[in-house]
Amino acid sequence: MLGIDYIRMCLSSVFSNRLRSSLTGLGITVGIAAVVLLTSIGEGINRYVVGEFTQFGSYILSVSPGKSGTFGMSGALVNTTRPLTLADSDAISRLAQVEAVNPYVVGNAPVEYREFSRRTNIYGVGSGMPEVWTLDTSIGNFLPEDNQTNARPFVVLGSTVRDELFGQSNPLGEKVRINGSSFRVIGVADSKGNMMGIDLDDTVFIPVSWAQSMFDREGLMAIDITYTPTANLEKLSGRVKSMLIQRHGSEDFTIQSQEEMISTLDSILSVLTFAVGGLGGISLLVGAVGILTIMTIAVTERTNEVGLFRALGGGRGQILALFLGEAMVLAALGGVGGLIIGAGGAWVIGALIPALPTHTPWAFVIAAELVATAIGLIAGVAPAWKAANLDPIDALRTE
Repeated sequence: MLGIDYIRMCLSSVFSNRLRSSLTGLGITVGIAAVVLLTSIGEGINRYVVGEFTQFGSYILSVSPGKSGTFGMSGALVNTTRPLTLADSDAISRLAQVEAVNPYVVGNAPVEYREFSRRTNIYGVGSGMPEVWTLDTSIGNFLPEDNQTNARPFVVLGSTVRDELFGQSNPLGEKVRINGSSFRVIGVADSKGNMMGIDLDDTVFIPVSWAQSMFDREGLMAIDITYTPTANLEKLSGRVKSMLIQRHGSEDFTIQSQEEMISTLDSILSVLTFAVGGLGGISLLVGAVGILTIMTIAVTERTNEVGLFRALGGGRGQILALFLGEAMVLAALGGVGGLIIGAGGAWVIGALIPALPTHTPWAFVIAAELVATAIGLIAGVAPAWKAANLDPIDALRTE
């Protein structure tokens, strides 16, 4: 039998029973659509999270106080944790391959200008903050490189705070009051939008020593470090660790790279994506059972046809291939329908709800269609084998 005849017979069998074929492929369609839609949402969220982190640069180490580990003695009995200090930040900045450091403290306080007042987040930061967090100013300058323990009372406004307090007028040189203290405006930061639910435009930036005094904090919340792209991350982390242990007397801090944070989030999101994709896989299993059932019924209904085919010289291999081909066509068509519905649904969700990002990789689309076809192949093996082993004389006698 010629290949074109084989394809024609498979398609004619499928399309001659449109309703039955549609219902058979429906299980595959629902399964593929569910898998594609859910994984598109998961992949979109994954990319969104990675994008949110990398907008602050790609070569960042973060040092935070306290050791993230479990010890054999209660921390309530012995507490040797020392706070991170500005002196620690200065020491880190002098290490090789460290480009800039940003010691910071965060609090919340009212910002006042004349009769206007807005309560917002106050970031106490160092002069290296623009380089570490890749933040520029739209007008004016960022905080100068003053002595961090005796910095001048300057402030850089976030774009939202500037709009609320000054409108479109130029705020440079004006004085605002933050939690009762007077600060001179020297710049307005570029709009950065939201990062993981935090509005970085609705903030102001003041020298870290002023923030420590304002919020009565002895130590820093963290020290962010940006390093040269050619640096060996493991060796640099080791140098920072050794230096801080020497200064603190013990490892009472945690060093985490941006790569580790992204990797952790990626692992969590991947598990969630796999879990929701598994729900769609259940539908694929139901679809496989449907194909098995319908193809078994088709073999029974077409026993006489199989007998005639064998009497005309058709071999068992051709019968087997014919029924397997029909099962694969049913699954493939169902898979195409599922891909259209799933990818289309993901696009519609992304268009209607911009806050919920979606992304459907083409590699995954191809893999999903191959999976659907493979399911048809596996589900069709038993019925096809049954048809191929029918006795031609008994098959011809069957009514």
